[in-house]
Amino acid sequence: MRIGIVCPYSWDVPGGVQFHIRDLAEYFIRLGHEVSVLAPADDDTPLPPYVVSAGRAVPVPYNGSVARLNFGFLSAARVRRWLHDGAFDVVHIHEPTSPSLGLLTCWAAQGPIVATFHTSNPRSRAMIAAYAILQAALEKISARIAVSEYARRTLVEHLGGDAVVIPNGVDVDFFARAEPNPEWQGGTIGFVGRIDEPRKGLPVLMAALPKIFAACPEARLLVAGRGDEKEAVENLPKELRSRVEFLGMVSDEDKARFLRSIDLYVAPNTGGESFGIILVEAMSAGAPVLASDLDAFAQVLDQGGAGDLFANEDPEALAEAAVRLLRDPERRAGLRERGSAHVRRFDWSTVGADILSVYETVTAGAAAVAADDGGSPGLRARFGLARD
Repeated sequence: MRIGIVCPYSWDVPGGVQFHIRDLAEYFIRLGHEVSVLAPADDDTPLPPYVVSAGRAVPVPYNGSVARLNFGFLSAARVRRWLHDGAFDVVHIHEPTSPSLGLLTCWAAQGPIVATFHTSNPRSRAMIAAYAILQAALEKISARIAVSEYARRTLVEHLGGDAVVIPNGVDVDFFARAEPNPEWQGGTIGFVGRIDEPRKGLPVLMAALPKIFAACPEARLLVAGRGDEKEAVENLPKELRSRVEFLGMVSDEDKARFLRSIDLYVAPNTGGESFGIILVEAMSAGAPVLASDLDAFAQVLDQGGAGDLFANEDPEALAEAAVRLLRDPERRAGLRERGSAHVRRFDWSTVGADILSVYETVTAGAAAVAADDGGSPGLRARFGLARD
């Protein structure tokens, strides 16, 4: 099968959507499919052979973060050329409502289109306001996927229709077989994320550290991610700052080793999360997980069965939960065991097969769609396509 995948965000800046698309493309390539990914990227950025650059992206504030998007006449021309040269059996667009390559591709593509919705934002005024513009593009989509129930809810409330829920995927064995780094072992709390993005919650964790360090004198914090390290610790008492180590950006291999080495992974994110891929990666590596009780995180952690939860944006609750876990190795061992079993449902062997099933259904039903002005009721019901 010839598969075209559209990434809305810059390939240069790591993020959950980019990682999902990368791993999905490589999964299909290993199965023998022909895959091409269209993504924003600087012209001098080294790209995998399956990625085609649509040109440089520009930063746009969105959903509590900064999305690096690509839009305009030049981008539209590159989209059309990519579609023409690819002659794809199916085009898979991620975030088709973002003002980037996904929307441009929706307008230009012909034939079966699959769309994945990643965003969870129940109060998106922009999405509501843009509905009239988006409607024509959305009507061309053959099947809709949401990465979580909360992403599906955002889609239903703002744009109508429905979607099948297929979660983000992870190569579980890649994390499970990583070798721990002895330098990162021993009373370590781990955090991975952009340091200067407030919704990732590092300030909440920093506010909890004095109480954690007082109760657990051997504990320390390891932080992996880009951002202003001095600003991150400016509210932490000076005598405690030496117990926080910043590793900067780490490779995929080092991230796996990091998660295999730590005693406790903390996800203090404050909102805007539709899934929580880092939780899945941590569980894959066997790290006990403590996360804020966001709906999406609770779902990933089996409502607290595969990881502990604390009240969102509450440093006191975070500190109490972290101290309890750091002092209880049996509890941590239990979380490791349950997390390692629970996480198998997110492995690419399951997630990729489910997505491929969607592709096969929409391509097989393309003739029926054309003949029946929208396809069979069963196909439309399964993939969230409601008649107008």
